[in-house]
Amino acid sequence: MHSKPVRYLVLIDAAGASVARLFDEQLHQLNEIDGGSEEVAVMLRGLAPAHSAGDPAWAQALRGHSAAERAAARVYTLDV
Repeated sequence: MHSKPVRYLVLIDAAGASVARLFDEQLHQLNEIDGGSEEVAVMLRGLAPAHSAGDPAWAQALRGHSAAERAAARVYTLDV
């Protein structure tokens, strides 16, 4: 079985800690890891955030986070 490729990495605050949430093209969450980890640093090397997760398209994908947390989040588009 093939797993879906990760398309977006969202760095968002969760209870005072940075969390990296990984999403596919349809904004389905695939994984969640510590936002301060070396793995995240490697994935983001050379990338700049495209926009915040304040866009309404992210509201369902990031349910459980406040509008302020989503607006402050950074969304990175990964090469697939």
